[in-house]
Amino acid sequence: MNHDMMQQQIKKIIQNIEKVMIGKTDVARLSLVALLAEGHVLLEDVPGVGKTMMVRALAKSVNATFKRIQFTPDLLPSDVLGVSIYNPKEMEFTFRPGPIVGNIILADEINRTSPKTQSALLEGMEEKSVTVDGVTLQLERPFFVMATQNPIEYEGTYPLPEAQLDRFLMKLNMGYPSMNEEIEVLTRSQKIAPIDELDPVITLHELRELQQQVKEVYVEEVIKQYIVEMANKTREHQQIYLGASPRASIALMKAGQALAFCSGRDYVIPDDVQYLAPYVFSHRIILKSEAKFQGISPEKLVENIIAKVHVPVKRAVK
Repeated sequence: MNHDMMQQQIKKIIQNIEKVMIGKTDVARLSLVALLAEGHVLLEDVPGVGKTMMVRALAKSVNATFKRIQFTPDLLPSDVLGVSIYNPKEMEFTFRPGPIVGNIILADEINRTSPKTQSALLEGMEEKSVTVDGVTLQLERPFFVMATQNPIEYEGTYPLPEAQLDRFLMKLNMGYPSMNEEIEVLTRSQKIAPIDELDPVITLHELRELQQQVKEVYVEEVIKQYIVEMANKTREHQQIYLGASPRASIALMKAGQALAFCSGRDYVIPDDVQYLAPYVFSHRIILKSEAKFQGISPEKLVENIIAKVHVPVKRAVK
């Protein structure tokens, strides 16, 4: 598959999602960037703005196995991972996989469940495998988790621990549509749900090829230095209690490769890093109490840090 064909496929996926998601091109593009970088996405927003529809549209577009896990306070880890059931005829235990065994997983309202059940996703997200009763099952590629969470000020929510937040490549917000966009949503939904008419535009095999090509995108040393300098600034900032980890630096580099690829380039430029850094770093830093009291948001703080880091002037080319 040549470069032009790959770019056409990426364009088709975005256009397909836009048939369902009106006015959410940035979210669709960033979600595809995360999928191509083999990362995971956390979507935080109020109910009813189309988070679930976004994930279903992405899964349908790439012809992936879609599984949905509705997280509730009484959900158990075995409800996510699966369970071993004793078969009296065979006189042995048979593993029955849970909904985590799929290609694209929607972890809906992940902060409605207990930390113990939240952590059941950790191994799958990081290791691409699950272990139940000492048996490890490798998950099929692609494996992509898009988790949704309600804003933490909502009642009955359990904030995600830092270790789990670090597993998400990006954190995105959907936001309300504009009036014209919402009218268009009503018009399209009047007779039939647009998601029901959505067809795949690429195969899973082609998606794996795209993921492999993303890894070949060139990252110059000055770009790596630029990324690490950004991460270091978050660790040294006087208003930040816990800065971005080395995993965050790796995540930003991989996301940069995927964004460059989606933009038709085989090399990463500083603009890629600048654009992605707030989505990659913001959920990984913890502000000091005084900064929270002042109403400073992690996103705004990351943007301020980016603005102060020297931008490499050398063009990143092979």
